[in-house]
This record gives sequence, structure tokens and C-alpha cells, in this order.
Amino acid sequence: MIKYSLVGYDGSATSQRAVRFAVEMAQATGGRVRVVTVLQLTEGSADTCALMMTDQGGTRCSRLLEEVKQLVPDAATLIDAEVVRGSPGDVLLEQVRRHGVDHIVIGHTGRGVLARWLLGSVSGDVLERAHVPVTVVR
Repeated sequence: MIKYSLVGYDGSATSQRAVRFAVEMAQATGGRVRVVTVLQLTEGSADTCALMMTDQGGTRCSRLLEEVKQLVPDAATLIDAEVVRGSPGDVLLEQVRRHGVDHIVIGHTGRGVLARWLLGSVSGDVLERAHVPVTVVR
């Protein structure tokens, strides 16, 4: 039985649906939900320097996590939330190992083939490398 689900949250509509899905599962099974927002710094960008010199990125992501609790106010006590810097796929898979997560719920953005090729697909990366069940929410 699933006891601890991990949701990658970026504020998109699909990640909001993923949070709601994971919370409904947790309520049904007596489990918990870990919501992680990943702050990805792209090497060499102007934003990288600005975000490293100030904590604007962390503040921005913290606001996203507050949104999560507003999405499911009746279940906010079931949610653990964290902001982590790094590559989204790597961060999510490390969270599984570090926190004993037994299920991943991730939103699918529906980007086109070119965008996936250029930017990668977090859901595809996680699906390929995860050693726990993964649910992709559209």
C-alpha cells in the first residue's frame, strides 16, 4: 500500500492536478504527500547569477509551495513541502531515496516533440529511472 507519495510541483495546472491526486490517495490510504519544487539554475544565464546572489529564486518557489496548501486546505497537515535546487529529475529521484518515498506523482506538460528534445522531459526522465511506481497526471 502506498504510504508516502512525492509530487514535483512547478505551479502548472498539471502539477496542481498531481497534488490533488496524491492528496486524495493519501486521504484514502492514511498516507502522506511530499511536495517538492525544484529551482533549476541553468549554467551561464543571467538569472543564475541573480538567483545565486539573492534569494529571489527561493522566495519565488516558497510562494509556489504556499499555493499547494491553498489547493488542498483541508489536507494541509498531510503535506511535507521543500524547495530544492538542482536538476528536476535528479532531485525527485534523490527525494525518493532520502525520504523513503514509495510512489511518485508527476504532471505531464504536453510539450511538443521539439521542446522535449531541446529541454528534456522531467516525466520521461523520472519514468525511465524510478524504482518506485510513477503516476503521470495530465
